Amino acid sequence: MASEKVIVLDDNNFEAEVLQSSIPVLVDFWASWCAPCKAIAPLVDALANDYDGKVKVGKVNVDESPATPAKFGIRGIPTLILFKDGKVVDQVVGAVPKSQLEALLNKAL
Repeated sequence: MASEKVIVLDDNNFEAEVLQSSIPVLVDFWASWCAPCKAIAPLVDALANDYDGKVKVGKVNVDESPATPAKFGIRGIPTLILFKDGKVVDQVVGAVPKSQLEALLNKAL
């Protein structure tokens, strides 16, 4: 069950929601067939709740919106990229512990 705080991102709304955001944005690039993506999904949802108002959290389905992952050179999923002021601040590839994701977010705050 996805958190209602997680924004569904696609090729059409990515620029407005992420690149023009006034607060940092954590973007999870995933696919429905990807087991590690499913494993990390509850952590991403929890972070959306924990950092509500401080960081936006969104997900891009790489199969449904291929242009955006291509633009950022996504080769493996899950890839989580942290954006701040429209720029890539940091990124993590693979299912990582929540503590690693929290450290990533705290760097941008």
